[in-house]
Amino acid sequence: MEEKKFDANSIIGFILLGAIMFWFMYTNQPNPEAEQVQNSIEELDNASVESNSSELASANDDISDAAALAEAKQRLGSFAYSRSLGVSNEGTTVLENEVLKLTFANKGAQITEALIKEYKTHKALPLHIIQDANASFNINFGTTNNRIFNTKDLVFQPELSKNGEKTVLSLKLKVSENEFLEYRYELTPNDYMIGFSVRSNGLSTVINSSAPLQLDFSLKSFRHEKSIKYENQNTALYYEKEDGKMDDLSIAGEDIEEEENVDWFGFKQHFFSTILLTDNSFKTAKLTSQTLFEDESKDSLYTKYFNVQAPLDLTGGELNYNFQLYIGPNDYNGLATYDKGIENVIELGWGIFGWINRNAFIPLFDLLGGFISNYGLIIILMTIVVRIFMSPLVYKSYLSSAKMKVLRPEMTEINEKYPGKENAMKRQQETMALQRKAGVSMLAGCIPALLQMPVFFALFRFFPSAIDLRQKGFLWADDLASYDSVYKLPFNIPMYGDHISLFPILASIAIFFYMRMSQSQQMSMQQPAQEGMPDMQKMMKMMMYFSPIMMLVFFNSYGAGLSLYYFISNLLTITIMLVIKNFIIDEEKIHAQIQENKKRPEKKKSKFRQRMDEAMKQAQEQQKQQQKRK
Repeated sequence: MEEKKFDANSIIGFILLGAIMFWFMYTNQPNPEAEQVQNSIEELDNASVESNSSELASANDDISDAAALAEAKQRLGSFAYSRSLGVSNEGTTVLENEVLKLTFANKGAQITEALIKEYKTHKALPLHIIQDANASFNINFGTTNNRIFNTKDLVFQPELSKNGEKTVLSLKLKVSENEFLEYRYELTPNDYMIGFSVRSNGLSTVINSSAPLQLDFSLKSFRHEKSIKYENQNTALYYEKEDGKMDDLSIAGEDIEEEENVDWFGFKQHFFSTILLTDNSFKTAKLTSQTLFEDESKDSLYTKYFNVQAPLDLTGGELNYNFQLYIGPNDYNGLATYDKGIENVIELGWGIFGWINRNAFIPLFDLLGGFISNYGLIIILMTIVVRIFMSPLVYKSYLSSAKMKVLRPEMTEINEKYPGKENAMKRQQETMALQRKAGVSMLAGCIPALLQMPVFFALFRFFPSAIDLRQKGFLWADDLASYDSVYKLPFNIPMYGDHISLFPILASIAIFFYMRMSQSQQMSMQQPAQEGMPDMQKMMKMMMYFSPIMMLVFFNSYGAGLSLYYFISNLLTITIMLVIKNFIIDEEKIHAQIQENKKRPEKKKSKFRQRMDEAMKQAQEQQKQQQKRK
């Protein structure tokens, strides 16, 4: 057998082959970043997080290329950590309860869709407050390495969990596992209020405390109602500043205000609002409102643009803000339950007008709504209750006018007895003395009319704000919160519109006959025409035609519920006046009573009356002196 020997060429070949293999393995070893990406993919595949297939595919596409991750690190620095974990740039998470559906984007950790489930638009479409990038919530901050970032451009890692009845969504912008900026949202069942907090952990060495840190919240409000003009008139930015003072921006054109110590602000859209509340008041805030539609003849997707910019403070180098975010209907009772004053976004009128609405008309409306489902009938019954309640004032006013009518011949005699401008003061003195003896006063007729004005203005603010009337029909009106068009015009009339509403026409007719009836009553309360005085009768006739025309023009685009109220109210007032005139007031008895009053000794003058008489005497003497000098 031949003995085997080592061949030198073979040994050299094996050595070269081994060197080549070693070189190949060394130069093609796995890239650490690519290995990290691959591990992220495996972790994402194994995670028990709900995600649709399109989002998962997008996530895999985003992290499939190590070069893309390297580019993200170059661009985002420490804040690329979430991307390295495989978080999708286009991913979304849904948070919802029985009344709200909210969609949150990983990018920016903000709401990209807010759907109010129980309501529809005037076109019967789902009602979105936020959709198609019409809103933006951003925090702008600087870093210690002199870079500027916007949270709306950064990718957060989402995590859903349950905390009792609450559903919690945590979105974290991570620098590492224990260093992050977190947006935390909490939603409870059947609630429009969203718990919302912004906090950072371990970022005191990342966020530059000396650089500006600013919140920027903006919204383009969608059109939801049939009349964009009417909706825009009731759409505005409201806010509460120090000491609970409420204010709002102008509804017309563009308005910008800078305020201090703002507790909350709300983007009100007639019947719906987006309100941000904070436990720590914003020290300063720049608030902006701008109208986006040109005129009602052109269809528009939006009504107004709102924006609020407010600087934020760091506590110990960290962010720590507790907010609340309300996205829902402007229901007064519902908003009042939060005890934050946010019900004041509903414009019920200032001072006495708002007090009447809050303490009288809202409870009455709710009471009637508790056992009547037809809101047209509720308005009619509410009007009847108000008119019955106000009828004593109507009686007082009519009684005073009847007394003045009886005295009118004697006042005419006084005018004839003291003619000319030089006797003006004397005429006035004699007239007042006659009225005083007869127990008649001009104020007795004016005061009841003035007392009715707060009710008039309160209801003018109540009906446009009543969300319960929204999309509720009555007779030919399909929506009592919008106009009741019975005919669509082929053109647009400035100030009037491109349609004809019937309830404003009926209200105008009713107010015309009411003013015609009350004209003689009011004229009887006027003293006989005097030289140099304007002709009150002509002025009253002008008002008789002017008021119905104004009602017809301006109320054509207002809510049908408001026009229905004025129609019924004027009909009832006419009826009450006819009853008082024909069945209650007896002018002969009034005349006899006045004659008896004139026979009684005059009561001692009050100090006010004495001072007034002295002033008139002095004025009369001055007038005489002026006449002598002339």
